[in-house]
Amino acid sequence: MHKKDKKIVNKPDKFLDTTPLTLREIDEENRKRESLINSEIEQGFNLIKKTDKKSVTFFGSARFPEDHPYYQKARRIAHTLAKRGYAVVTGGGPGIMEAANRGAFEANGRSVGFTIELPREQNRNPYITDSSDFYYFFTRKVMLTFSAEAYLMFPGGFGTFDETFEILTLVQTKKIDPVPIIFVGSEFWEPLRGLLNGELLKKFSTIDEQDLTLFTISDDEEEITRIVEQAPVRVGVRLPNDWPTSKENS
Repeated sequence: MHKKDKKIVNKPDKFLDTTPLTLREIDEENRKRESLINSEIEQGFNLIKKTDKKSVTFFGSARFPEDHPYYQKARRIAHTLAKRGYAVVTGGGPGIMEAANRGAFEANGRSVGFTIELPREQNRNPYITDSSDFYYFFTRKVMLTFSAEAYLMFPGGFGTFDETFEILTLVQTKKIDPVPIIFVGSEFWEPLRGLLNGELLKKFSTIDEQDLTLFTISDDEEEITRIVEQAPVRVGVRLPNDWPTSKENS
């Protein structure tokens, strides 16, 4: 089922010795990290280049079981989008990630997982057709956000909020072009909008009113699908000239 990249090897130590390091030891640790970072980025981009369809990235909790309403909603939306020609991209784990990959897989669509090694929760789900493994969160996030036509943010925890605000920041600071950011689940996301409006905007003036228009909150699956389909096709940020152009013509 999986077209899987090679396992991560020569990982740097998670916990460095607290004794002082020599310059040579520092250089060696740096080289390990640089080598692994470069390898992860190269593998990730190679997978993106093979994903010649329009794509949508799903984010959300790894803790929702199969019978959870948001699991079922993610599965349905992913199935619909896959049937309409979109590759579905997730972090490759359980919960919302599994639901989205499952919906795409059951629609015979492309189901991509950018997986990562974690002490809990991150087990590879069985509905991935293409995958790449990561050690670093930041390299993985680059791949998850690089060239999607839309981002669907389901309810989640710290990881989901980290990914959500990073994408909002990329659009806000014009590091990427405006792209639909859809918060799925008004019960979960409306209190966040209240916080952003009441505290960040009105009380402390740490964001602009326009920043509240960077995302849409919706429960309506037809509306969500329509927003995705109306989004322009994009191929990421300043791709090299020799990259495949099949997404541009899709």
